[in-house]
This record gives sequence, C-alpha cells and structure tokens, in this order.
Amino acid sequence: MRSTISGYTRLPKIHKFSVAGIAATGAAVVAVAVAPHAFAADTASASAVKPVAWSAEAFGETQQDALEQQTTAAVTAAKADAGKVSAEKERAEKQAANRSTERKALEAKPAAAKPAAPAKPAAPAKKAYADNVDGWISEALDILRAKGIPASYEGIKKNVMRESTGNPRAINDWDVNAVNGVPSKGLLQMIDPTFKAYHVEGTSWDIYDPVANITAACNYAADKYGSMDNVNSAY
Repeated sequence: MRSTISGYTRLPKIHKFSVAGIAATGAAVVAVAVAPHAFAADTASASAVKPVAWSAEAFGETQQDALEQQTTAAVTAAKADAGKVSAEKERAEKQAANRSTERKALEAKPAAAKPAAPAKPAAPAKKAYADNVDGWISEALDILRAKGIPASYEGIKKNVMRESTGNPRAINDWDVNAVNGVPSKGLLQMIDPTFKAYHVEGTSWDIYDPVANITAACNYAADKYGSMDNVNSAY
C-alpha cells in the first residue's frame, strides 16, 4: 500500500526512513490508545531484559588485558621458582664449602700427641777407677761383690805385691810351671788353664788384664782356700 503522505515520493532515502519511523511511532501511539492494557504488559516484559553494551573492540581489549595479566603472573612465578633454585644452589655450595673447610682443618690438625712414656731412670754413671794398683783392686772388688765372691782390699793387695810387685805384665819363666810350659802371668801370677777355668764373666779374657787377673785369682782362692784373705804364700 502506498503512503498517502503528501510529497513522500519526492523525499530522499534517509528522509523516507525517518518518515517511516515517525509513522510507526504514531501507529504505536494509536495502538496504545486502543489497547492500553496490552501495551503495559509488553512494556513491563521489555523492561525486564536490560540491554548489554558490547562491542568487538571492548571485548578485544578485555581479552588482551587478561592475557597480559596471565603472562605477568607466569613470569613472576618463573622468577620466583628461579630464585628458589638459585637459593638452593647457593645453600648447597655453602654447605659443600663448609664441609671442605672442616675436612681441611681436620687434615691440617696435628695428631693428638701420645702421652710420653715414663722416662727410664738414667743409668748410673760408670764409676771411674784410677789406672793403677789401687784402682784395679777397687774395680775388681766391685765385680767380686756383685758376683758374691769373698775378698778384701788388704788381702788382694798383699798377694799382688808379693807375686808381681804390682806389675800386670809380670811373668815367671823359671819355676815348675814354666818348666811345664805354662808360666805364671799377671798381677797374681796365674797360669792359663787356671785363669780360663775361674774366669769371671764380664771381664776380659786377656790374662794380662789387671782386673780380669785379680777377679779370676780371687775366684780360685775362694774355691780352694775360702778367700784370697787366707792366702799368704804361693798358691
């Protein structure tokens, strides 16, 4: 049906849309006037659904913000994890360094000194004896006492002076022993077989050694006469 509005056909297209809209509005007003109750119900129903503002541009910005927030959160979490790993690594390195330092300290520490063994009592200084008849007799007497062989200084000296006049190299080459090939020798004029038989341990095996000659002679006299003190002549 054609519009009865005067001059409608001569209006531009956009003006036609405007006129159409006005016409539609007028029709709606008429409809309300005719059926007011029905219009009220439709209006209430329409007002219950509120229009939602939306545009592609606004949706894109919202999505971009959400993505940026997620990226920022992921980077922050990654940094936090990296920090934890770095802290754990640093702690492990410190512990290893501490263990190394402790090990080196133990290796460098000198071993505990063992308690010193009790010092052995110093050996008594060797007694010095004069290199003469008195010294030889004194040394021989110390050995004889240690061996339990009886003798006295006086008994030894009187026989030494009678037999050799104190000469440790004295030798008898004229008596019966000499005739038999075993001359008497030394301070107390002993023959070799007797000296060897009565030699005192710890002394020289040289029959001309003064101390060895005296101790062997005293040992023989103790066996045969009870002591050198009891010898008053050749024996």
